[in-house]
Amino acid sequence: MDLSDFDRRLSRPVRMRANEFQRDGRLKHVLFSAQFSRELLERLCRMADMIRELAKSKQGSDQLRSLLSHKRAMLYFTQPSTRTFLSFMAACQILGLTCNEVRDPSTSSEVKRESPIDSIRMFSSYFDLIIMRSKIPNFAECCGYLMNDLERQERRSVPIINGGAGTDQHPTQALLDVYTIQRTFQFDHDEQDRRSRFMELRKCYTDLTLGPDQKTYAFCGDLGRGRTVRSLVELLTLFDDIKLFFIAPEHDTLQLDPNLRRQLIDSGIEIQEFDSLDATINGKPVLEQIDCLYMTRIQREHNKGSESDEIDKIDLSHFRLSPERVARMKSYAPILHPFPRDSVVGEIPTVIDEDPRAMYFRQARNGMWARAALLVHLFDNVDDLHFMYNREFRELEISQHLR
Repeated sequence: MDLSDFDRRLSRPVRMRANEFQRDGRLKHVLFSAQFSRELLERLCRMADMIRELAKSKQGSDQLRSLLSHKRAMLYFTQPSTRTFLSFMAACQILGLTCNEVRDPSTSSEVKRESPIDSIRMFSSYFDLIIMRSKIPNFAECCGYLMNDLERQERRSVPIINGGAGTDQHPTQALLDVYTIQRTFQFDHDEQDRRSRFMELRKCYTDLTLGPDQKTYAFCGDLGRGRTVRSLVELLTLFDDIKLFFIAPEHDTLQLDPNLRRQLIDSGIEIQEFDSLDATINGKPVLEQIDCLYMTRIQREHNKGSESDEIDKIDLSHFRLSPERVARMKSYAPILHPFPRDSVVGEIPTVIDEDPRAMYFRQARNGMWARAALLVHLFDNVDDLHFMYNREFRELEISQHLR
């Protein structure tokens, strides 16, 4: 069997494909953003909050490590990765999973001409979960079909998680991005402080609402090849009354993908495209009108042919933040970045890091909790997590009352 055997299934509409990767309202594999519903996103965000609260105490951490201590995970990352790999590793460790890794195909039997499909099936013999990143387009989805076929044959099958595929999809990055947005637009996780801060903000921003709805999101940088942009945009369309602004250099490779543009327009989403962070709408700077700014670097590793020379000639100063530009933004508007940022181009210079709106390091940390919640969901341990959480905080409440 090779990847071409899956071409017919890959060519179907995305909703039809997504249906194959669910079971009884639960995901079997996590391969692309279209698999998430708003309801599921909200459940996963609540579970991520539970896990991060439990992990604050030794007793809670010990309980979390018992949740999936009987499971084993393979991290098969044959495309370079730091944050996603370590974030998944940490998520597995939080829940007690034993982890092994393959990060260099030259250390596997692929150097002996074993097919990647055979490698995945072999891993499934030893592990209960495969988390993967590959430069091969659609490879994770093909592996999901393979596992489904094995299940129908009553053979061993395990969940597949796509940890990023070329310029295609990065569904778990989109999940952690939504989790960060959800938390940010609660304005404070403490209920009392939340009400207080929200009411203060409403004095300046009278139309402000809690949560991701009714917001304007701007994406800046390499939008055409940004799998994080594509994946997050697909999830944001699940929310109500949103607007999407896209800021990119005038180069076909870097601008919004035409298929995604058409998809958004067909869905009735209001979009606007600009060629600079200093662009205006009706004389008012775009930066003053947005509720969230998602910055990305120019992904030079994907350059082909003459693209390197063409992109090198672009004046990227129009797509680089500065304290002056940040000062125009709303006082609550988060600045996000999927990392890594380009230390040479400096799309977000380090001087911005101390600004309270700079959420990108929190965003990276949030990935650990969001991915842990996803693992609990995949292995159907949601009820166990709820029981654990309720017991832990009921006991804490009782002990505080007795004092």
